[in-house]
Formats: sequence, C-alpha cells, structure tokens
Amino acid sequence: MEVSVDKRASSYAPRNLLNAEQLKDGIRQRSQGRDDEVPVQSWLLNHFYRHLVGNFEPARRIQTLEEAGVTLGTEALPNWVAGYFSATAKTPTETSSETLATLVWIDPLDPQLLHQEALLVEFLTSRKGTALEGKLDRITCPQALALWEKEHAQMSARVDQGWRQSSTEALTTTVTCAEHSWVELRPDSALLRAEMAFESYVMRHCLGQFANRRALTGGYGERYAEAVEQQGMRVFSLRDAQGQPHITVSLIIQGNGALTVEQVKGKQNRPPVERYFQDLLLFLNAIGTDQQTPADCIAIGIARTESGWLRIEDVSDPEAQTRLVARYPQLFYRLDAPSAMVEWLVAARQSDLLLEVSPQAPSVKYATRHIFKKTPWPPRQADDPRYQTEGVPWTDMSPALAEEIAAWQTRTR
Repeated sequence: MEVSVDKRASSYAPRNLLNAEQLKDGIRQRSQGRDDEVPVQSWLLNHFYRHLVGNFEPARRIQTLEEAGVTLGTEALPNWVAGYFSATAKTPTETSSETLATLVWIDPLDPQLLHQEALLVEFLTSRKGTALEGKLDRITCPQALALWEKEHAQMSARVDQGWRQSSTEALTTTVTCAEHSWVELRPDSALLRAEMAFESYVMRHCLGQFANRRALTGGYGERYAEAVEQQGMRVFSLRDAQGQPHITVSLIIQGNGALTVEQVKGKQNRPPVERYFQDLLLFLNAIGTDQQTPADCIAIGIARTESGWLRIEDVSDPEAQTRLVARYPQLFYRLDAPSAMVEWLVAARQSDLLLEVSPQAPSVKYATRHIFKKTPWPPRQADDPRYQTEGVPWTDMSPALAEEIAAWQTRTR
C-alpha cells in the first residue's frame, strides 16, 4: 500500500523543547502500561514524539530565560537553555537558523495530546496483519494521521452497507438509570460482533467497523472484538427505551482484575451529550474502576477521586482538589472553590492558569500580583510593621490588602 500525503504536511518543524525528557517519559510509560507491541512503542517514541516537538499547536512558547525557570519550577534548567537565549540575543548573521528555532514547553497530559496518541495507537494496532505492518518506521506521524482521517471518512461513506440488527441475546443489563439503562456487550455471545457493528452504525465510531462487513472480521472491529472475546476488555452502551445507544464505554481488564476506563465516546467519537453525564457517573461508580482518568473524561469535566467519580465542579475536599490539580493542572479553572493549597500549587507550577481564574486566597493574590500587571501601590515605609511578614517588608502592599490577609489568616488557623 502506497502512502500518498502532501510532503509539505508530513515533515517535522524545527523547534526546541524545554521538557523533552518529561514528554518522552510520559509516552513511554503510557505505552508500557498499555502493553503496546515493540514496533508500536518504537514508532510512538520516534515519530509521535518528533511530531509533538515540531508540530503540536497547544505548545507553550518560552520567550525568556526567567520564564523557562518558572515553567520548570523545581526542576533544574537543562544546560543548553542559557546558551539558547544568549544565541537569540545575537544578530541573525551571527546565529544559525537551527539555534533560533522556537523554544516551547508541552504539557505531557494535555487532553488533545492524549486523544491524538490514543487514535494513533488505534491506527497502528489495526495495521497488524496488513502490508503496512513491517513498514511503520517509514510512515511519519502526519501521514498516519492523514491515513486515519481518510479511513474514517471511508467508513462513514460505507456505513449504510454495514447495518446489523441489535439483539437482546448479545446484551446484559448492568445498571438501570431513571430513563436509560447501561448494557454490556456479552463476550460469550455468538452475536457479539453483530452487536458491535450495530453500536458503530448508530454511534458512527469504529468499535464495530470491520474490514469484511459480511464476515465481521478484520479492521478496527477485529481489534476490539478480540479484546472482548479474550476477556481483556469490557464494552458497555447507554441505551434508551427504544434500544438506541447514546454513550459507548470501553474498560481494560487488568491482570489483577481491576477495571481501567479506556474510552468514553458519544456519537461520531465526540464527547457525550451533557444530559447523559449523571447516567455516566452513576455507571462508573457502580461498575467500580481504578484511579485512572482517561482524556475523554477530563475533556467533559469528570474525574476519578478517592471518593469516586465526580464532576470537577463538585470536588470540594481540599486534599482531593490538590491531588487532582497536581495530576491534571488544566482542571484548575473548573473548580468552583479551589483551596488555598491548590492556588499555591498552581502558582508554583503553572501560574499562567491564574489569568483564567483569579486566586481567592489574599496571600496568593499578593504573591502573584505581577502576573496581572496591575499598577503597583505607592511604596510604604520598610519599618512599618503593618507591611512586614516574619521581618520581611512588603513595600507595595495597600492597607486594605494587609487587613484582608491578616483577617484570612486568623479565620484559617
């Protein structure tokens, strides 16, 4: 099979990455956790990593040496970073184009990154047994993404040819909600693959998209069918009274029997409709899962906490908030009432998030005042005790803020 992709869109742009090892370690750990085969893991650490470094658009651009230090927080700056900024200060004739390549930082847990990785793993795994299986290293990441999009467009065009009737014999009711029910696609049913094809037909995703629609074999559907049949995966569907699906959930069965949520899909691989969120939370808490939260759930604002699955806005326990934001900093803006500890954590690790949600703790407000570029208050007398903490003068603090901080500290003792 020849890969025909615009070469201008199949290369990797020259950029420098501030947290290269952190990003690569994240890819490696997730790949090992999924038990990806060696060729897939090698491709991810080569082509997918290079694609992220060169082409990933949510990358954060680093403009100064000081900003680089703040972004990495407690981590030591790589030795080459200081030299990079020294080089950028020179004239263009004194500096090579490679040295002047943009310096960026990429969130290793960015939902878009995780989503892109998941669909690429799906694509690479589905190549097993095809002419491309031994040629993965020759396919760049942009080419793989283009092939994935092309194949899914073709599947959408052929969807009318793959109609299958749903059968109650292939389903087991697991959780009953107010208006809907969660059913599991039975791994021991002779109609499992037909039910998967029906789920895909209605939902317009690739769970039951088989290469041979008559025999229900091959393609993306084969991967999922084998996983369910071999009891390595469980698949659930939220059905209405007419038997129509609205959400598809796949869970990985770990070696110790624990369940890890892999994907949560609405129609056309989009996030589920919000009116079904309560049914989703009821199901996830009833079925029992491990502590992992997939990118699909992060995207719709729900997460696994110590006390179960919750909407981010409903996480009020300070310790739970801290654990959540430490792992998924991008969720900070969704918390209704973040604790002071969470605000300090965000201020230390990713202070730019405070531009979206202003801190509530007065001490955090003061400590991060430079972020908002407000006009400083008139300087005060350094020996005035009202503007000192542990003997350190806060020369630009207003009387009102000094009183607010003092009152807040008294309330929280």
